[in-house]
Amino acid sequence: MVNIETYLSNFSLYNNMDKTKVDNYLIDNKKITRYFNEFWTNRQRQASSIHEISYRACFKPQLPHLFIQLLTKIGDVVYDPFSGRGTSIIEAGLMNRMVVSNDINPLSKILTMPRFFIPKIYEVEKRLNKIQFNKNKKADIDLSMFYHPKTESELVSLKKYLKLRLKNKKEDDIDRWIRMVATNRLTGHSPGFFSVYTLPPNQAVTQESQIKINNKLNQKPEYKDVKKIILNKTKSLLRNLNEQEKLSLRSVGETALFLTKDARKTQKIKSNSIQLTVTSPPFLNIVQYSKDNWLRCWFNSIDDNKISKRITMSKTVEDWSIVMGDVFKELFRITKPDGYVAFEVGEIKGGSINLDDHVVPLGIKAGFECGGILINTQRFTKTSNIWGVNNNNKGTNSNRVVIFKKN
Repeated sequence: MVNIETYLSNFSLYNNMDKTKVDNYLIDNKKITRYFNEFWTNRQRQASSIHEISYRACFKPQLPHLFIQLLTKIGDVVYDPFSGRGTSIIEAGLMNRMVVSNDINPLSKILTMPRFFIPKIYEVEKRLNKIQFNKNKKADIDLSMFYHPKTESELVSLKKYLKLRLKNKKEDDIDRWIRMVATNRLTGHSPGFFSVYTLPPNQAVTQESQIKINNKLNQKPEYKDVKKIILNKTKSLLRNLNEQEKLSLRSVGETALFLTKDARKTQKIKSNSIQLTVTSPPFLNIVQYSKDNWLRCWFNSIDDNKISKRITMSKTVEDWSIVMGDVFKELFRITKPDGYVAFEVGEIKGGSINLDDHVVPLGIKAGFECGGILINTQRFTKTSNIWGVNNNNKGTNSNRVVIFKKN
């Protein structure tokens, strides 16, 4: 049986176990130990700037860093079946672990893979300068509430360029980097985004909602220089990344597997090959794919309605548990003997339901042993409202991570 307390006490940054509150309780007649402490903080380790990609429902890099440090060694394979913006995967790459990334949302691969193959800033600038922008291009949908006409024409021109490069099989690391940054800069609430002021920065509101925002703030879109914003964001993403980290990411990326599959059906992943899974699954129907990602899908020529049909959205905890039960069966197949799963979940419905109570039996039924639940008690550890509600108000007030081991 995995002994989380032993791991924590042996880890130099987390050996203050005397400050950890511990309790035991029963789930399906099995004793489960919970550990309460500030196991990681935003200040504890300076997160790499390469993580700074806006994406709904993502956790801080300090969370996967802890479990990668505790439960893996250099060369082990780290997996995330719900990769999102790629926090766990990028952090594992920075730590010289091999990676497998999966997310049924194709935008995840667009936002994750390019950050393993980082071009030089001058290469990005040179490529941007070669892209011809047509001053009279208009989108095939109404985007006037988001963008100045000149900005819109630049975005349409960039979209066309990237689409042709991909179609003609000429897309390279520099193109993919530009696509990743541009996708990330489509809407937001600062001058560093292409759009007029809009909220939130990690998803697109509807055209109707944006019109209301513009009227309320008495604003209209001003011109934003697309190439300049892409270059500035590139510099920001790379500002504290050293050459060794870039080399590590590229080396890991060359052997990485980037999938866009249902997490229950990942046949391309070999059985008994994953040392550690670190993930946080989607919950119920909080995240509406088409509603949240329609603009990013438009820019990348993705049919958002088609993708929505592939994504399983559960309306009840019971339905969600059925889906996650099948996910755990697949995780058990691919996990190495003595490998681990760190499954981050949250409290929902105003804190009245703790998902760890539902997750523990699912993992045990799949064949895992539960080593305990780490509850990080630091406030404001999320980068977004992962469960669709405001942190420390009526939603997720803590990171709750269930640890499983395959014996």
